[in-house]
Amino acid sequence: MRRIAISVAASTMTLSLAGCGVLGATGSGADASPSKGDDLTVGLLLPEKANTRYDRFDYPIIRDKVAALTGKKGKVEYANANASASQQASQLQQMIEEKVDIILLDAVDSHSVAAEVQKAKDAGIPVIAYDRLAEGPIDAYVSFDNELVGEVQGRTLLEALGSGTDTSDKIVMVNGSPTDPNAKQFKEGALSELNGKVTIAESYDTTDWKPELADTEMTKAISEIGKSNIAGVYAANDGMAGGVIKALKAAGVTSLPPITGQDAELDAVQRIVAGEQYMSVYKAYPDEAEAAAQMAVAKVQGKDIQFDALTQDKVDSPTTKSIPAKLIQPIALTKSNIRSTVVADGIYTVGDICTAKYKAACAAIGLK
Repeated sequence: MRRIAISVAASTMTLSLAGCGVLGATGSGADASPSKGDDLTVGLLLPEKANTRYDRFDYPIIRDKVAALTGKKGKVEYANANASASQQASQLQQMIEEKVDIILLDAVDSHSVAAEVQKAKDAGIPVIAYDRLAEGPIDAYVSFDNELVGEVQGRTLLEALGSGTDTSDKIVMVNGSPTDPNAKQFKEGALSELNGKVTIAESYDTTDWKPELADTEMTKAISEIGKSNIAGVYAANDGMAGGVIKALKAAGVTSLPPITGQDAELDAVQRIVAGEQYMSVYKAYPDEAEAAAQMAVAKVQGKDIQFDALTQDKVDSPTTKSIPAKLIQPIALTKSNIRSTVVADGIYTVGDICTAKYKAACAAIGLK
């Protein structure tokens, strides 16, 4: 499932995508006569709670943006599957029965959910894949450029290892869940940077992204390779990076190798400040969530020109080709840019990060 980006040019008009202004644009034909007004319901299905971003950022941002775009007449019906594909299938079916106007779906299992996506399609309810690309007749997709996320992780890990790195350096890869299509893309992106430059000594695909499984896998890797022979660790997200660090510390490693992550979770940002985790990937959740809300409202209201302007990329899933998409660029988060990313964007305050335990480390990098 390789990303295919296609630039779409609007030959007859120029649209501004700043904020929600694009949804205020007008056009001719169907665009001038929305199929539904502001009294609309967006169904939001998020996959799990182990990653704190979903409840803390994605849901409230989407809820508030839908309200802002509809004069507070639109609402979001929210359900979290808590990493259960069967529970998510039931939640999706319930939203079909409730006749929501559109569904934003972040799939637990991108393959198994295809049947429910087809049911929504049969019921006349559009489905936009959010963050993870689900199979089935998806109407659109909004996420980050996932292969680029992996490339950023791999490239930054190599930078941490230094210019003298070669294939004698052994790397452990702790990848994401095999049921998550994003995990495959992260892995492919990372390998495109790492292959031929280091040796991947051990590689694991971690069910449900569970930190405790990452701990177990890393413990096994230490036993197989030897704790002093591990030059670096590719951990696909921050939760698993925490499990990796726990395993290394339990093995008596006091000088931790560079370890990657993703999601810029608060614990991870603090580990980066303290020098325990080398990097994370900051993905601007407000950009992704607000784009999803804009796309959902435009789709329901029949504003085709605005919808097309918001979805200028194209992606393929195993079942559907040329899905309209918006792909957002990720940023490598290290000690050097904490202030200009997660602090500047209001994700965390300096006070959130620099608690008593981390004050000295924060001061050492000028974060105060």
